[in-house]
Amino acid sequence: MKQSLLIGSAVALATTIPLVACHRGTTMQAPPRATDTISVPPQSSTIAVPIVAQLDELSAALEREVPRQLWSIDQPGKDCLASKRVEVLGVKLKTPRVECRIVGDVVRGPIGLAGQGQDLVVTLPLHATVRVRDIAGVLKQETATGDAVVRAHVRLSLTPGWKPLARLDIQYDWTNEPGIDFLGQRITFTSKADAKLKGVIDKLERTLPSELDKLHLDREIGKAWASAFTSLELNHANPPVWMRIVPQDLRYGGYAVEGRRLVLRLGMRAQTETFVGDRPADPPVSPLPPLKRLDNVPGRMLFVIPVIADYRQLEPVIAKALAKRSARPFDVPGVGPVTARFGKVTCYGTNGGKVAVGVQFSAKEAHGTVWLTGTPVNAPNSREVHFADLAVSGVTDSTGTDVLLALANAPGLSQTIAGALAQNFENDYAKLMGKIDRALTEKRTGDFVIRARIDNVRTGQLKAAGQGLYLPVEGTGTATVSLDMP
Repeated sequence: MKQSLLIGSAVALATTIPLVACHRGTTMQAPPRATDTISVPPQSSTIAVPIVAQLDELSAALEREVPRQLWSIDQPGKDCLASKRVEVLGVKLKTPRVECRIVGDVVRGPIGLAGQGQDLVVTLPLHATVRVRDIAGVLKQETATGDAVVRAHVRLSLTPGWKPLARLDIQYDWTNEPGIDFLGQRITFTSKADAKLKGVIDKLERTLPSELDKLHLDREIGKAWASAFTSLELNHANPPVWMRIVPQDLRYGGYAVEGRRLVLRLGMRAQTETFVGDRPADPPVSPLPPLKRLDNVPGRMLFVIPVIADYRQLEPVIAKALAKRSARPFDVPGVGPVTARFGKVTCYGTNGGKVAVGVQFSAKEAHGTVWLTGTPVNAPNSREVHFADLAVSGVTDSTGTDVLLALANAPGLSQTIAGALAQNFENDYAKLMGKIDRALTEKRTGDFVIRARIDNVRTGQLKAAGQGLYLPVEGTGTATVSLDMP
Protein backbone atom coordinates (compact mmCIF):
# COMPACT_ATOMS: atom_id res chain seq x y z
CA MET A 1 0.00 0.00 0.00
CA LYS A 2 1.50 3.27 -1.09
CA GLN A 3 1.58 5.36 2.05
CA SER A 4 0.39 8.94 1.69
CA LEU A 5 2.33 11.13 4.08
CA LEU A 6 1.00 14.48 5.14
CA ILE A 7 3.27 16.94 6.90
CA GLY A 8 1.49 18.03 10.05
CA SER A 9 1.92 21.25 11.91
CA ALA A 10 5.17 21.67 13.80
CA VAL A 11 5.21 19.84 17.08
CA ALA A 12 5.76 21.80 20.23
CA LEU A 13 9.02 20.34 21.46
CA ALA A 14 11.74 21.51 23.76
CA THR A 15 13.88 23.99 21.83
CA THR A 16 17.07 22.46 23.11
CA ILE A 17 18.35 19.09 21.84
CA PRO A 18 20.64 17.45 24.38
CA LEU A 19 24.26 17.32 23.21
CA VAL A 20 25.84 13.89 23.35
CA ALA A 21 29.23 14.79 21.86
CA CYS A 22 31.09 18.02 22.62
CA HIS A 23 34.64 17.48 21.53
CA ARG A 24 35.92 18.51 18.10
CA GLY A 25 36.48 15.56 15.81
CA THR A 26 34.41 13.15 17.95
CA THR A 27 32.50 10.56 15.90
CA MET A 28 29.90 8.11 17.13
CA GLN A 29 28.06 5.11 15.74
CA ALA A 30 24.63 5.41 14.17
CA PRO A 31 21.79 4.17 16.39
CA PRO A 32 21.33 0.39 16.14
CA ARG A 33 18.64 -0.86 13.77
CA ALA A 34 15.76 -2.67 15.41
CA THR A 35 14.95 -6.03 13.84
CA ASP A 36 11.67 -6.82 15.54
CA THR A 37 8.65 -7.53 13.35
CA ILE A 38 5.13 -6.36 13.91
CA SER A 39 3.28 -8.93 15.98
CA VAL A 40 -0.48 -8.67 16.40
CA PRO A 41 -1.96 -10.52 19.42
CA PRO A 42 -4.53 -13.23 18.56
CA GLN A 43 -8.19 -12.45 19.05
CA SER A 44 -11.05 -14.76 19.99
CA SER A 45 -14.13 -14.60 17.78
CA THR A 46 -17.34 -16.52 17.27
CA ILE A 47 -17.99 -16.92 13.57
CA ALA A 48 -21.44 -17.83 12.26
CA VAL A 49 -21.38 -21.07 10.27
CA PRO A 50 -24.78 -21.72 8.66
CA ILE A 51 -25.09 -25.17 7.14
CA VAL A 52 -27.78 -25.33 4.46
CA ALA A 53 -29.44 -28.54 3.34
CA GLN A 54 -31.80 -28.52 0.36
CA LEU A 55 -35.11 -30.17 1.19
CA ASP A 56 -35.55 -31.18 -2.45
CA GLU A 57 -33.19 -34.07 -1.75
CA LEU A 58 -35.33 -35.24 1.17
CA SER A 59 -38.49 -34.93 -0.94
CA ALA A 60 -36.94 -37.05 -3.65
CA ALA A 61 -35.84 -39.66 -1.10
CA LEU A 62 -39.35 -39.89 0.40
CA GLU A 63 -40.85 -40.19 -3.08
CA ARG A 64 -38.57 -43.17 -3.70
CA GLU A 65 -39.18 -44.84 -0.35
CA VAL A 66 -42.96 -44.42 0.02
CA PRO A 67 -44.78 -46.49 -2.65
CA ARG A 68 -47.61 -44.98 -4.68
CA GLN A 69 -50.08 -47.71 -3.68
CA LEU A 70 -50.03 -47.75 0.08
CA TRP A 71 -52.33 -50.68 0.74
CA SER A 72 -55.17 -52.79 -0.62
CA ILE A 73 -58.08 -54.54 1.08
CA ASP A 74 -60.27 -57.58 0.27
CA GLN A 75 -62.55 -58.61 3.12
CA PRO A 76 -65.50 -60.88 2.29
CA GLY A 77 -68.35 -61.52 4.70
CA LYS A 78 -68.08 -58.21 6.50
CA ASP A 79 -70.99 -56.48 8.17
CA CYS A 80 -71.72 -53.45 6.07
CA LEU A 81 -74.71 -52.62 8.21
CA ALA A 82 -75.19 -54.10 11.66
CA SER A 83 -78.54 -55.30 12.94
CA LYS A 84 -80.35 -52.92 15.25
CA ARG A 85 -83.69 -52.57 16.98
CA VAL A 86 -86.15 -49.98 15.73
CA GLU A 87 -89.73 -49.12 16.67
CA VAL A 88 -92.25 -48.77 13.84
CA LEU A 89 -95.85 -47.72 14.75
CA GLY A 90 -95.28 -48.80 18.30
CA VAL A 91 -93.97 -52.21 17.28
CA LYS A 92 -90.35 -53.05 18.10
CA LEU A 93 -88.55 -54.66 15.19
CA LYS A 94 -85.01 -55.87 14.56
CA THR A 95 -83.43 -54.96 11.21
CA PRO A 96 -81.45 -57.62 9.40
CA ARG A 97 -77.70 -57.65 9.32
CA VAL A 98 -76.38 -56.59 5.92
CA GLU A 99 -73.38 -58.50 4.69
CA CYS A 100 -71.05 -57.43 1.91
CA ARG A 101 -67.59 -57.87 0.50
CA ILE A 102 -65.21 -54.90 0.80
CA VAL A 103 -62.50 -54.51 -1.84
CA GLY A 104 -60.35 -51.40 -2.20
CA ASP A 105 -57.02 -49.67 -2.28
CA VAL A 106 -55.40 -46.39 -1.28
CA VAL A 107 -52.89 -44.48 -3.37
CA ARG A 108 -50.94 -41.40 -2.45
CA GLY A 109 -50.27 -38.20 -4.32
CA PRO A 110 -47.02 -36.18 -4.43
CA ILE A 111 -45.39 -35.80 -1.04
CA GLY A 112 -45.18 -32.21 0.13
CA LEU A 113 -42.27 -30.98 2.22
CA ALA A 114 -42.10 -27.47 3.61
CA GLY A 115 -42.11 -25.61 6.85
CA GLN A 116 -41.29 -22.46 8.72
CA GLY A 117 -39.28 -21.77 11.83
CA GLN A 118 -38.75 -24.93 13.83
CA ASP A 119 -41.41 -27.03 12.09
CA LEU A 120 -40.70 -29.28 9.16
CA VAL A 121 -44.02 -30.47 7.76
CA VAL A 122 -44.39 -33.56 5.55
CA THR A 123 -47.76 -33.77 3.78
CA LEU A 124 -49.04 -37.04 2.31
CA PRO A 125 -52.30 -36.76 0.32
CA LEU A 126 -54.29 -40.03 0.08
CA HIS A 127 -57.08 -41.17 -2.19
CA ALA A 128 -59.13 -44.23 -1.24
CA THR A 129 -61.33 -46.26 -3.58
CA VAL A 130 -63.61 -48.77 -1.83
CA ARG A 131 -65.83 -51.14 -3.82
CA VAL A 132 -68.61 -52.89 -1.95
CA ARG A 133 -69.81 -56.10 -3.60
CA ASP A 134 -72.70 -58.55 -3.02
CA ILE A 135 -74.59 -56.23 -0.68
CA ALA A 136 -77.13 -58.47 1.00
CA GLY A 137 -77.63 -60.21 -2.32
CA VAL A 138 -79.48 -57.12 -3.52
CA LEU A 139 -76.81 -54.89 -5.11
CA LYS A 140 -73.96 -56.33 -7.11
CA GLN A 141 -71.45 -53.52 -6.49
CA GLU A 142 -71.18 -49.96 -5.23
CA THR A 143 -68.07 -47.83 -5.33
CA ALA A 144 -67.10 -45.29 -2.68
CA THR A 145 -64.19 -42.87 -2.77
CA GLY A 146 -62.55 -40.84 -0.06
CA ASP A 147 -59.67 -38.50 0.52
CA ALA A 148 -57.42 -37.97 3.47
CA VAL A 149 -54.31 -35.92 4.30
CA VAL A 150 -51.54 -37.23 6.54
CA ARG A 151 -49.36 -34.54 8.13
CA ALA A 152 -46.13 -35.22 9.96
CA HIS A 153 -44.76 -32.35 12.04
CA VAL A 154 -41.06 -32.95 12.55
CA ARG A 155 -38.74 -31.39 15.13
CA LEU A 156 -35.02 -31.99 14.73
CA SER A 157 -32.09 -32.25 17.09
CA LEU A 158 -28.46 -33.31 16.71
CA THR A 159 -26.53 -35.97 18.59
CA PRO A 160 -23.08 -35.17 20.08
CA GLY A 161 -21.67 -36.75 16.90
CA TRP A 162 -23.66 -34.32 14.70
CA LYS A 163 -26.21 -36.90 13.52
CA PRO A 164 -29.82 -35.71 13.08
CA LEU A 165 -32.59 -36.98 15.34
CA ALA A 166 -36.28 -36.50 14.51
CA ARG A 167 -39.29 -36.24 16.80
CA LEU A 168 -42.52 -36.76 14.87
CA ASP A 169 -46.13 -35.83 15.54
CA ILE A 170 -48.26 -37.47 12.84
CA GLN A 171 -51.94 -36.72 12.34
CA TYR A 172 -54.42 -37.28 9.56
CA ASP A 173 -57.85 -36.01 8.57
CA TRP A 174 -60.47 -37.38 6.21
CA THR A 175 -61.46 -34.56 3.91
CA ASN A 176 -64.00 -36.88 2.25
CA GLU A 177 -65.02 -40.04 4.10
CA PRO A 178 -65.64 -43.07 1.85
CA GLY A 179 -69.22 -44.36 2.04
CA ILE A 180 -72.43 -45.31 0.22
CA ASP A 181 -76.17 -44.86 0.78
CA PHE A 182 -78.17 -48.12 1.12
CA LEU A 183 -81.80 -48.54 2.07
CA GLY A 184 -81.92 -44.97 3.31
CA GLN A 185 -78.87 -45.32 5.52
CA ARG A 186 -75.28 -44.16 5.16
CA ILE A 187 -72.65 -46.90 5.23
CA THR A 188 -69.11 -45.53 5.83
CA PHE A 189 -65.83 -47.40 5.53
CA THR A 190 -63.65 -45.00 7.50
CA SER A 191 -62.90 -47.49 10.27
CA LYS A 192 -61.72 -50.04 7.72
CA ALA A 193 -59.38 -47.47 6.14
CA ASP A 194 -58.16 -46.21 9.52
CA ALA A 195 -56.79 -49.64 10.39
CA LYS A 196 -54.73 -49.61 7.20
CA LEU A 197 -53.63 -45.99 7.67
CA LYS A 198 -51.97 -46.93 10.94
CA GLY A 199 -49.55 -49.09 9.01
CA VAL A 200 -48.82 -46.22 6.61
CA ILE A 201 -48.05 -43.92 9.53
CA ASP A 202 -45.82 -46.52 11.15
CA LYS A 203 -43.84 -46.80 7.90
CA LEU A 204 -43.53 -43.02 7.64
CA GLU A 205 -42.23 -42.85 11.21
CA ARG A 206 -39.54 -45.39 10.31
CA THR A 207 -38.69 -43.91 6.93
CA LEU A 208 -38.43 -40.21 7.70
CA PRO A 209 -35.63 -40.32 10.34
CA SER A 210 -33.51 -42.63 8.21
CA GLU A 211 -33.97 -40.38 5.18
CA LEU A 212 -32.99 -37.32 7.22
CA ASP A 213 -29.72 -39.04 7.95
CA LYS A 214 -29.10 -39.23 4.21
CA LEU A 215 -28.81 -35.43 4.13
CA HIS A 216 -25.32 -36.10 5.54
CA LEU A 217 -25.38 -33.07 7.80
CA ASP A 218 -22.43 -34.42 9.78
CA ARG A 219 -20.36 -34.66 6.58
CA GLU A 220 -21.19 -31.10 5.51
CA ILE A 221 -20.49 -29.78 9.01
CA GLY A 222 -17.15 -31.57 8.97
CA LYS A 223 -16.26 -30.04 5.60
CA ALA A 224 -17.06 -26.55 6.85
CA TRP A 225 -14.99 -27.16 9.98
CA ALA A 226 -11.96 -28.38 8.03
CA SER A 227 -12.21 -25.57 5.46
CA ALA A 228 -12.10 -22.92 8.18
CA PHE A 229 -8.45 -23.72 9.00
CA THR A 230 -7.14 -21.21 6.52
CA SER A 231 -5.53 -17.83 5.93
CA LEU A 232 -7.46 -15.03 4.26
CA GLU A 233 -5.88 -12.14 2.41
CA LEU A 234 -7.00 -8.80 3.82
CA ASN A 235 -4.66 -6.59 1.81
CA HIS A 236 -2.75 -7.65 -1.28
CA ALA A 237 0.35 -5.45 -1.11
CA ASN A 238 2.11 -2.49 0.54
CA PRO A 239 1.92 -4.21 2.94
CA PRO A 240 0.32 -7.63 2.43
CA VAL A 241 -1.94 -8.42 5.40
CA TRP A 242 -3.34 -11.85 6.23
CA MET A 243 -5.81 -13.14 8.79
CA ARG A 244 -5.32 -16.75 9.86
CA ILE A 245 -8.31 -18.57 11.35
CA VAL A 246 -7.73 -21.34 13.88
CA PRO A 247 -11.07 -22.94 14.92
CA GLN A 248 -11.36 -24.00 18.56
CA ASP A 249 -14.82 -25.57 18.86
CA LEU A 250 -18.18 -25.69 17.11
CA ARG A 251 -21.53 -25.01 18.77
CA TYR A 252 -25.10 -25.74 17.70
CA GLY A 253 -27.82 -23.16 18.19
CA GLY A 254 -30.85 -24.70 16.50
CA TYR A 255 -32.20 -24.56 13.00
CA ALA A 256 -34.79 -22.88 10.84
CA VAL A 257 -36.80 -24.10 7.89
CA GLU A 258 -36.80 -21.43 5.20
CA GLY A 259 -38.96 -22.50 2.31
CA ARG A 260 -37.12 -25.36 0.65
CA ARG A 261 -34.00 -25.02 2.81
CA LEU A 262 -33.05 -26.39 6.19
CA VAL A 263 -30.54 -24.02 7.80
CA LEU A 264 -28.53 -25.14 10.82
CA ARG A 265 -27.32 -22.30 13.03
CA LEU A 266 -23.76 -23.00 14.14
CA GLY A 267 -21.20 -20.84 15.87
CA MET A 268 -17.50 -21.53 15.43
CA ARG A 269 -15.29 -20.19 18.21
CA ALA A 270 -12.00 -19.40 16.54
CA GLN A 271 -8.73 -17.65 17.18
CA THR A 272 -7.97 -15.03 14.55
CA GLU A 273 -4.38 -13.96 13.98
CA THR A 274 -3.21 -11.08 11.82
CA PHE A 275 0.07 -11.30 9.91
CA VAL A 276 1.94 -8.65 7.96
CA GLY A 277 4.09 -9.96 5.12
CA ASP A 278 4.03 -13.30 3.32
CA ARG A 279 1.03 -15.59 3.58
CA PRO A 280 1.29 -17.67 6.74
CA ALA A 281 0.93 -21.42 6.51
CA ASP A 282 -2.56 -22.75 7.12
CA PRO A 283 -2.90 -24.17 10.63
CA PRO A 284 -3.15 -27.96 10.91
CA VAL A 285 -6.72 -29.25 10.80
CA SER A 286 -7.96 -30.88 13.97
CA PRO A 287 -10.84 -33.42 14.04
CA LEU A 288 -14.39 -32.15 14.30
CA PRO A 289 -15.08 -31.85 18.04
CA PRO A 290 -18.28 -33.09 19.72
CA LEU A 291 -21.30 -30.83 19.61
CA LYS A 292 -21.61 -28.04 22.17
CA ARG A 293 -24.59 -25.81 22.78
CA LEU A 294 -24.53 -22.28 21.40
CA ASP A 295 -25.85 -19.87 24.00
CA ASN A 296 -25.45 -16.56 22.20
CA VAL A 297 -25.87 -15.10 18.74
CA PRO A 298 -22.90 -16.14 16.56
CA GLY A 299 -21.10 -13.90 14.16
CA ARG A 300 -19.24 -11.48 16.41
CA MET A 301 -15.66 -11.14 15.22
CA LEU A 302 -12.73 -9.14 16.53
CA PHE A 303 -10.13 -7.74 14.16
CA VAL A 304 -6.73 -6.20 14.80
CA ILE A 305 -5.68 -4.57 11.56
CA PRO A 306 -2.21 -3.04 11.22
CA VAL A 307 -1.78 0.32 9.49
CA ILE A 308 1.94 0.52 8.72
CA ALA A 309 4.20 3.29 7.47
CA ASP A 310 7.41 2.22 5.78
CA TYR A 311 10.31 4.25 7.17
CA ARG A 312 11.69 4.68 3.66
CA GLN A 313 8.58 6.67 2.79
CA LEU A 314 9.27 9.08 5.63
CA GLU A 315 12.70 9.95 4.22
CA PRO A 316 11.61 12.10 1.25
CA VAL A 317 9.15 13.96 3.46
CA ILE A 318 11.93 14.97 5.87
CA ALA A 319 14.30 15.79 2.99
CA LYS A 320 11.70 18.03 1.36
CA ALA A 321 11.04 19.90 4.60
CA LEU A 322 14.78 20.45 5.22
CA ALA A 323 15.39 21.63 1.65
CA LYS A 324 12.64 24.17 2.03
CA ARG A 325 13.99 25.34 5.39
CA SER A 326 17.57 25.65 4.09
CA ALA A 327 16.56 28.68 2.05
CA ARG A 328 16.92 30.69 5.27
CA PRO A 329 19.91 30.70 7.62
CA PHE A 330 19.67 28.97 10.97
CA ASP A 331 20.27 31.08 14.05
CA VAL A 332 22.87 29.03 15.92
CA PRO A 333 23.48 30.20 19.53
CA GLY A 334 27.09 31.35 20.00
CA VAL A 335 27.79 31.12 16.28
CA GLY A 336 25.23 33.35 14.58
CA PRO A 337 23.43 32.79 11.29
CA VAL A 338 24.51 29.59 9.55
CA THR A 339 23.47 28.47 6.08
CA ALA A 340 23.26 24.68 5.83
CA ARG A 341 22.93 22.37 2.87
CA PHE A 342 21.20 19.03 3.39
CA GLY A 343 21.75 15.72 1.63
CA LYS A 344 20.61 12.16 2.14
CA VAL A 345 18.08 11.38 4.88
CA THR A 346 17.94 7.91 6.47
CA CYS A 347 15.09 6.75 8.71
CA TYR A 348 14.51 3.43 10.53
CA GLY A 349 13.34 1.94 13.80
CA THR A 350 15.79 1.72 16.67
CA ASN A 351 15.84 0.36 20.21
CA GLY A 352 13.37 1.47 22.85
CA GLY A 353 10.45 1.91 20.46
CA LYS A 354 12.06 4.96 18.86
CA VAL A 355 12.65 6.18 15.33
CA ALA A 356 16.19 7.08 14.21
CA VAL A 357 16.74 9.83 11.64
CA GLY A 358 20.14 10.45 10.03
CA VAL A 359 20.60 13.74 8.13
CA GLN A 360 23.64 14.50 5.97
CA PHE A 361 24.43 18.19 5.88
CA SER A 362 27.26 20.63 5.64
CA ALA A 363 27.75 24.10 7.11
CA LYS A 364 30.84 26.32 6.84
CA GLU A 365 33.78 23.88 6.95
CA ALA A 366 31.86 21.10 8.70
CA HIS A 367 30.04 18.18 7.14
CA GLY A 368 28.73 14.79 8.26
CA THR A 369 25.62 12.91 9.36
CA VAL A 370 23.76 13.88 12.50
CA TRP A 371 21.58 11.19 14.05
CA LEU A 372 18.45 12.02 15.99
CA THR A 373 16.00 9.75 17.76
CA GLY A 374 12.40 10.35 18.78
CA THR A 375 9.43 8.50 20.22
CA PRO A 376 6.24 8.38 18.12
CA VAL A 377 3.10 9.22 20.07
CA ASN A 378 -0.60 9.64 19.33
CA ALA A 379 -3.67 10.58 21.32
CA PRO A 380 -6.23 7.86 22.14
CA ASN A 381 -8.24 6.86 19.06
CA SER A 382 -6.30 9.34 16.90
CA ARG A 383 -4.47 8.72 13.64
CA GLU A 384 -2.27 11.81 13.97
CA VAL A 385 1.34 11.04 14.87
CA HIS A 386 3.82 13.28 16.69
CA PHE A 387 7.39 12.64 17.76
CA ALA A 388 8.42 13.47 21.29
CA ASP A 389 11.80 13.40 23.05
CA LEU A 390 13.67 14.30 19.86
CA ALA A 391 17.36 14.16 20.75
CA VAL A 392 20.75 13.94 19.05
CA SER A 393 22.19 10.49 19.54
CA GLY A 394 25.39 10.72 17.48
CA VAL A 395 27.42 12.20 14.63
CA THR A 396 29.14 10.02 12.02
CA ASP A 397 31.54 10.65 9.09
CA SER A 398 32.02 14.21 10.32
CA THR A 399 34.48 17.03 10.31
CA GLY A 400 33.80 20.02 12.50
CA THR A 401 31.65 18.04 14.94
CA ASP A 402 31.15 20.99 17.28
CA VAL A 403 29.64 23.07 14.49
CA LEU A 404 27.34 20.22 13.46
CA LEU A 405 26.19 19.69 17.03
CA ALA A 406 25.60 23.39 17.48
CA LEU A 407 23.53 23.46 14.31
CA ALA A 408 21.63 20.33 15.35
CA ASN A 409 21.02 22.07 18.68
CA ALA A 410 19.45 25.06 16.93
CA PRO A 411 15.66 25.30 17.44
CA GLY A 412 14.99 25.83 13.75
CA LEU A 413 16.48 22.49 12.75
CA SER A 414 14.84 20.48 15.51
CA GLN A 415 11.45 22.00 14.83
CA THR A 416 11.77 21.37 11.08
CA ILE A 417 12.61 17.67 11.57
CA ALA A 418 9.97 17.20 14.24
CA GLY A 419 7.36 18.87 12.06
CA ALA A 420 8.30 16.70 9.09
CA LEU A 421 8.10 13.58 11.23
CA ALA A 422 4.60 14.51 12.34
CA GLN A 423 2.57 12.18 10.11
CA ASN A 424 -1.17 11.90 9.75
CA PHE A 425 -2.24 8.31 9.14
CA GLU A 426 -5.80 9.28 8.21
CA ASN A 427 -5.39 8.73 4.47
CA ASP A 428 -3.47 5.48 4.99
CA TYR A 429 -6.09 4.30 7.44
CA ALA A 430 -8.99 5.14 5.12
CA LYS A 431 -7.36 3.41 2.14
CA LEU A 432 -6.53 0.26 4.06
CA MET A 433 -9.97 0.03 5.66
CA GLY A 434 -11.53 0.43 2.22
CA LYS A 435 -9.41 -2.41 0.84
CA ILE A 436 -10.14 -4.67 3.80
CA ASP A 437 -13.84 -3.89 3.70
CA ARG A 438 -13.94 -4.93 0.03
CA ALA A 439 -11.82 -8.01 0.73
CA LEU A 440 -14.05 -9.18 3.56
CA THR A 441 -17.35 -8.62 1.73
CA GLU A 442 -16.88 -12.06 0.19
CA LYS A 443 -13.64 -13.99 0.35
CA ARG A 444 -13.47 -17.41 -1.27
CA THR A 445 -10.92 -20.16 -0.72
CA GLY A 446 -12.00 -23.24 -2.66
CA ASP A 447 -15.52 -24.11 -1.45
CA PHE A 448 -15.03 -22.02 1.67
CA VAL A 449 -16.53 -18.50 1.71
CA ILE A 450 -16.24 -15.91 4.44
CA ARG A 451 -18.41 -12.83 4.46
CA ALA A 452 -17.61 -10.21 7.04
CA ARG A 453 -18.48 -6.66 7.90
CA ILE A 454 -16.57 -4.28 10.14
CA ASP A 455 -19.00 -2.24 12.22
CA ASN A 456 -16.76 -0.01 14.33
CA VAL A 457 -13.07 0.61 14.87
CA ARG A 458 -10.69 2.20 17.32
CA THR A 459 -7.04 3.02 16.85
CA GLY A 460 -4.51 1.94 19.45
CA GLN A 461 -1.10 3.18 20.49
CA LEU A 462 1.72 3.63 18.01
CA LYS A 463 4.73 1.40 18.03
CA ALA A 464 8.04 1.88 16.23
CA ALA A 465 9.29 -1.57 15.23
CA GLY A 466 12.04 -2.64 12.91
CA GLN A 467 9.45 -3.57 10.28
CA GLY A 468 7.79 -0.18 10.24
CA LEU A 469 5.80 2.38 12.15
CA TYR A 470 2.73 0.48 13.31
CA LEU A 471 -0.69 1.85 14.25
CA PRO A 472 -3.02 -0.95 15.44
CA VAL A 473 -6.66 -0.64 14.45
CA GLU A 474 -9.02 -2.69 16.60
CA GLY A 475 -12.34 -3.52 14.98
CA THR A 476 -15.51 -5.39 15.81
CA GLY A 477 -17.96 -6.73 13.28
CA THR A 478 -19.76 -9.79 12.08
CA ALA A 479 -18.49 -12.75 10.11
CA THR A 480 -20.16 -15.71 8.45
CA VAL A 481 -18.47 -18.80 7.09
CA SER A 482 -20.34 -20.89 4.56
CA LEU A 483 -19.60 -23.89 2.41
CA ASP A 484 -21.00 -24.25 -1.09
CA MET A 485 -23.16 -27.34 -1.00
CA PRO A 486 -22.81 -29.88 -3.82
